Amino acid sequence: MAKSVNKVILLGNVGKDPEVKFAASGTAIASFTLATSERFKDKSGEWQDRTEWHALTAFGKVAEIIRDYVKKGSKLYVEGSLRTTSWDDKQSGQKRYKTEIVVGDISLLSGRGEGESGGGGYSRSSSASSYDQRGPSSNDELMHSAEITDDDIPF
Repeated sequence: MAKSVNKVILLGNVGKDPEVKFAASGTAIASFTLATSERFKDKSGEWQDRTEWHALTAFGKVAEIIRDYVKKGSKLYVEGSLRTTSWDDKQSGQKRYKTEIVVGDISLLSGRGEGESGGGGYSRSSSASSYDQRGPSSNDELMHSAEITDDDIPF
């Protein structure tokens, strides 16, 4: 079988607070939308913005992290894969389809106080996790806490 890839990378803003439910097994399931925008010039040379809305779903620990830290307006970096589901519409009998992004890795890029309910430095990966509860510090504090010597330079 030939190699195939199903990978999505998005950087955007959350459209509304995520909805989190729990399956009968206890697994958390988070659903939310993410907006990405692109800017381009139209035929008349005027700048136009185009916003694309993406449906995302996360499971397990990643869903719990989304529940606890992601709010409307949060800026996220997301890696995941596309999944299309289908069902028969009960009213019309027609086949319906939904394509969504299943979240694998997520990084919260909003600082505290950004977005409607704030955020924080947070990164969660399905393969490895890291967590940073520190709020953003001023450049002054950062410079004094990170003394760099010649020994720190690798070349």
